[in-house]
This record gives sequence, C-alpha cells and structure tokens, in this order.
Amino acid sequence: MILALAGGVGGAKLAHGLARNIDPSELVIAVNTGDDFLHLDYFICPDLDSVLYKLAGINDIERGWGIRDESWNFMESLKKVGGEDWFQLGDKDLATHIERSRLLSEGQTLSEVTRALCRKHNVVHTIVPMTDHRVGTIVDTQEGDFFFQDYFVRLRCEPAFTGVHYKGMEDATPSPQFSKALESADLKAIIFCPSNPFVSIDPILNVPGVTGALRTTETPVIAVSPIIGGQAIKGPAAKMMAELDLPVSPLGIAQHYGGLIDGLIIDNEDRMLVGPIMATGIDAYATNTLMRSAEDESLLAQETLSFVRGLSGNRP
Repeated sequence: MILALAGGVGGAKLAHGLARNIDPSELVIAVNTGDDFLHLDYFICPDLDSVLYKLAGINDIERGWGIRDESWNFMESLKKVGGEDWFQLGDKDLATHIERSRLLSEGQTLSEVTRALCRKHNVVHTIVPMTDHRVGTIVDTQEGDFFFQDYFVRLRCEPAFTGVHYKGMEDATPSPQFSKALESADLKAIIFCPSNPFVSIDPILNVPGVTGALRTTETPVIAVSPIIGGQAIKGPAAKMMAELDLPVSPLGIAQHYGGLIDGLIIDNEDRMLVGPIMATGIDAYATNTLMRSAEDESLLAQETLSFVRGLSGNRP
C-alpha cells in the first residue's frame, strides 16, 4: 500500500500520476481539509474537490481548479443582487457543494460523503479527508490572522506571512481510512505530494497522532519538492518561504520537513542541491518534477515509486 498526502493543484497532479500506476486497492490519498469552509451556507472542500475532479478527468486544466467547460450564471446573478462574489463557484462545481452540504446535514461524515462523490464520478481509487472533524487553517500575518480562503483568495496572499495555527485541531483524529493506512502492515511508502508545505501538508501532519506515527514508522517517508528554480509552480509557497527566511529552494523544503522525511525528490534544475540536502541526512534524487501533462504526472509517479524502492532496501 502507498499513502499519499495531498493538497492543491500540485498534489492533485501527482495523485493522478500515482493512480495511473497503482492498483486502486493499493493507494490511499489523504487530502488536506484545513482550507474547508462554510460559504453561502454551503460546505466547500477545495482540496478534496481538486483531487476528485483530477482523478475523475473533469478538472479545468487552464485554471488549475474547478470543472472544465464551466459556466458562471450563478455568480453573475449573485453579483447583481449584491451577494458575496469574491470566491468563485461555477454552476457545475456548485452541484458538488450543494450535495455535500445536504449529505453532511443528514449526519453523514465527510469520509462517507467523499466516498459517495467518488462513486458518482466513477473514481475507483481511495480519496479520504485527513479528518472528519471540522478544522480550519488560520494564516498568521503581520496584518492579523485570517482563515485560509480569506488570505488566499480574498486578500490574494498580500499580507506578510508569519505562520499558521489551527482552529479545532485539538479535538481532531485522522479519518478512519487514513488511520488504517498509517497503521497498515502492508504500507510500503508515505509520499508528501508537491503541495504547499505550510497550508496543504502541515495541516495533515498536525492532525493529532499523524506526526508521531511518521516519526516512529519504519516505512520510507519521502516528499516531492513544490519549488523549482526558486519558484513555486502555483500558489504562494515561495512567498511564504521567503517571508519566513527559509531558502526558497528544495533545501528550504528539506529544512522545513526536518526529521520527518527520509528522502526528497527535486527537479533537475535544482540538481546542484542534491549534495547539500544529503548533508542534512535526507536522501535526494533529481528528476523532472514539472508536470505539464498526464504523461509527466505518470512519469514522476514512476520515478517516485522507484526512489522509494531504493530507500526501502536501505532501511533496517
């Protein structure tokens, strides 16, 4: 079994690549839910939907989020009547949020709802929320603290980033299938997808019990760097790293994940950092990590799995 931790566009892309190379019974994709929020009385799960739509083959490639060939009649009408229009909800995408909210209101867990939505979209691989509890990522900035979507969408990541904390995390537990995967005797690798480390992967790691499990596991834990040549392919990861005085490079990613990972995959453009990363005690491997196509996603997944097998042979 392979356990992938994912969030955002980069996470969804590698999750899709892994799904193309791994049998559905052998892959669990645990997705960040720290940026979930209630908006217009609908429960929105941006990262879960990005992974779901990607694996369903209906994602909008140009925008990187939402459903392709979308229409915007609802948003246009909402704006005319003076409603909140800062967070874009397409007409097709809105159906997901309405149905999720309905099922949650009936008492189903987020895991159960996600499983039902996967079935409706014919997604056969296992996508699970990191937790079934309501938690929220709060972004700390020099201008105050903001819920993630406020910072990311409404404020366009403009306030200087100083860190994150979480609302409701102290009461959370890993979702049942996430917990089962973490504890599985058949677990062969844990992969941090090339997602924003602060607001996509860290919320998953901060679910009580997760970091402890990673520190004690004998299963190889690896990450794929979301930084290439000093830049994030999408999103504010590079800006956040700079504002925290971390090197805006795979070396900064290695420093951030510290003792949690055994290996880090970086892009060929950053090949010169293999040595410095290995000097920190983390194995490193350079390959093409820029995923422009489904073929790129699949090839990176194959390289990732090959790297894991090499690490597996070196573990006690």
